[in-house]
Amino acid sequence: MSHGKKYRAAAEQIDRMNLYSPEEAIKMAKELAPAKFDETVELHMRLGIDPRHSDQQIRSTVVLPHGLGKTVRILVFAEGDGTKIAQDAGADIVADDEIIARIANEGWVDFDVALAVPEMMRKIGRLGKVLGRRGLMPNPKAGTLVQPEDIPRAIEEARAGRVEFRNDKTANIHVPIGKVSFSEEQLLGNMAAVMEAIRRARPAAAKGTFMRRVVITTTMGPGIKVEPNVALAMTVLT
Repeated sequence: MSHGKKYRAAAEQIDRMNLYSPEEAIKMAKELAPAKFDETVELHMRLGIDPRHSDQQIRSTVVLPHGLGKTVRILVFAEGDGTKIAQDAGADIVADDEIIARIANEGWVDFDVALAVPEMMRKIGRLGKVLGRRGLMPNPKAGTLVQPEDIPRAIEEARAGRVEFRNDKTANIHVPIGKVSFSEEQLLGNMAAVMEAIRRARPAAAKGTFMRRVVITTTMGPGIKVEPNVALAMTVLT
């Protein structure tokens, strides 16, 4: 894959053989981001798990203390009292049968987060092929399948910057931690929250070195390797 002149210029300033501290990596990511738009800062991790085994899967959520720097459009699958609760809590869309049919038949997904109450699963189970591919299918492990009384809290967390993370088939996890326009302190705070959540989610069956590789990058920028043990030891300051 060929890269543009700005990418190559940024990559030349990174020592590929060096493992940087989180502070150094975030500072460099901000300084070297090549695009004119406000790029997303991303955290990529390779874990010491065997994703072929069900007892070594990682899937959870984390609320980033400084958010993600973007407007989140929230859809709620609810009915009865849940409809009014969702509306009063500020949901952008409360899905009715027409919207469910639109998702199923047209693949419409003009929203960033989908929440649902358990009673709606009988209606939206068929949407798995559409929503699942985009990580939007409500799921209790992701904190998106909630009781009606928990809808306001779920909406508040989604707007505040709750993100879901899960390992892929190659034992990697990819998580956004903010924007290039964020301060270094904000990005470090979000990164620490992610690392703490990953540490808590470590499967008991995982053996050996847990955090194998950590890379920080931006949407259009080169990857910057971080010392894995230092990253894993990060603590959220309160």
